Amino acid sequence: MNRPKPDPDTHQQAPSVVAAPLPASPLLELIRDEIRTRGGWMGFERFMELALYAPGLGYYSGGRRVLGHRPQDGSDFVTAPELTPLFGEVLARQVAQALHETGTREIWEFGAGTGALAEQLLGELGDQIDRYVIVDLSGALRERQHQRLLKARPELVDKVIWADSLPEELNGVIVGNEVLDAMPVHLLSWDGQRWLERGVSLGDSPERPLQWADRPAPDGVRPPTEHPDAAYAPGTVTETHGQAEAFVATLAQRMVKGAAFFLDYGFPEREYFLPDRRGGTLMCHHAHTADPDPLSMVGDKDITTHVNFTGIALAGQEAGWEVLGYTSQGRFLTNCGLGEAMARCAQPSSLEEVKARAALQMLVAEHEMGELFKVIGFVKGPWFDAIGFQHGDRTHTL
Repeated sequence: MNRPKPDPDTHQQAPSVVAAPLPASPLLELIRDEIRTRGGWMGFERFMELALYAPGLGYYSGGRRVLGHRPQDGSDFVTAPELTPLFGEVLARQVAQALHETGTREIWEFGAGTGALAEQLLGELGDQIDRYVIVDLSGALRERQHQRLLKARPELVDKVIWADSLPEELNGVIVGNEVLDAMPVHLLSWDGQRWLERGVSLGDSPERPLQWADRPAPDGVRPPTEHPDAAYAPGTVTETHGQAEAFVATLAQRMVKGAAFFLDYGFPEREYFLPDRRGGTLMCHHAHTADPDPLSMVGDKDITTHVNFTGIALAGQEAGWEVLGYTSQGRFLTNCGLGEAMARCAQPSSLEEVKARAALQMLVAEHEMGELFKVIGFVKGPWFDAIGFQHGDRTHTL
């Protein structure tokens, strides 16, 4: 996701910015009422769930545009499929191999955004699939996806199905581009002696209706890391990813045969919980700018964290998947034929080709999305040598 991010190795939580008081939104009132019902404190995981997904009110469920190229169009960030259609063209090569090797003819895409990736994969793989199933919690995005596919792929749109829930048995190839990072997380803070659970309580002024509040974490709750607690400086904050791991485990349990590929920004566990990463990875995005304060403008900006890929790998394995591979997005796309796509833009002859080449560079450059973004693949059924991981596989680092 082309969201501006500070270096997570050095980022620390910035002081909250005090804004002028505004009339409380229905979402904010909903959250404040629930905090009162809970006795004055709400865990951050629940807060993030409401802020992003409260029916009809949350950031993703309230009808916001969300995705786009510029602040002027009312959007907050842009993802790889919107940057260039060559992203989906290259990813389709891996998906095609997985369909063939697993003997399946369905694609399941989670968090389909504007429908750009669905358009790209359908265009490349239309004859190789019987159904393209989209699972997206946002009704506004579903409508946007339908209109886009109706216009771009009218001959294939009958293959597209929007699902509200998972079937008991799933056969096919799962694709999740930047879906794990938007799943609610628990926050933990270290006070120098013990780990506390960070939550939200009622603020003490109209200018700041919500505020941070820590309480003792349940016994045994700490970051899943080999680093000793004493290595962390007081004030360190980090995240744990129970919902994302449960989501992956559920998919693995219900898949009969098939494969899955998740593309997102994140780290293996030993890098995720480095003691030097004092502020964690929590970040918000609004109008293509980033800030670390989820308690302001609630419902009007995205809340996201980096992915702990070790936790994702373990959750998938324990539920029945095998890991196909794990590598950087840059290496994965190169393995899938990105070089050929870039060669077509080697001597751009039009403005569109110039933009396409610039977008491709952004996808693979180490200082852009190429290194920070990772790809992990799973399979249920016979293991195969997935082309996306044939060179530069980092599974041994998980």
